[in-house]
Formats: sequence, C-alpha cells, structure tokens
Amino acid sequence: MTDVWKKNLLEDLKLGEVEFRLVREFLLELKKKFGKGDEELVKVAELRRIGQGGKTMKEFIQKFKRAVRGSRYKERVFVEEFKRKMNKVIRRKLMEVERPPTNIK
Repeated sequence: MTDVWKKNLLEDLKLGEVEFRLVREFLLELKKKFGKGDEELVKVAELRRIGQGGKTMKEFIQKFKRAVRGSRYKERVFVEEFKRKMNKVIRRKLMEVERPPTNIK
C-alpha cells in the first residue's frame, strides 16, 4: 500500500467520505491495486503452512503443486521446501534409497 493511497484513505475515513459500503468492496479494490505482489506472498505463506500430515503422497503432491503455482519459487527451493513438508518417515526412507528422487514426478 503506498503512503499516498493510505493517507488518502485515512483522510476519507476521517471525513466520512469512504466510497466502500462493505468491507468486501474495499478488499476487492485493494486487491486490484496491489494484488500481483501480494499473490506471490500469499502463495509462499501457504507453502510454509502446508504439510503432508495424513494425506497420501499423491494427495500431498497435488496440494503442493497448487500451492507452488504463482509463488515464483526457483526449482531448487521448490524441491527443498517439498522435502521439508513431506511425512518424516517417507522422507527418511527416500534418503536411504540408492538413488533418491530429484523431482516430485
């Protein structure tokens, strides 16, 4: 949010001249103005929150791929984040194999 935009909004609030009737309208306008950078941040935050938990590996991969889209993660970071989020038992078993996988396919 730019300082000018924030200042104008605060002034409008003080004067009672806010053009938004609903919070939803305000949030939609905010997203239009600043959505692109925020989308990447939201995706990165989502990636940090998710984990495999009780999901199958296939379910986890699908969820992870959806979260990665739009995050602009580089391939190496993507792989490292994936390994951190998978079930610890599976991760340990993958590390013990002779040829560990280098991608999620």
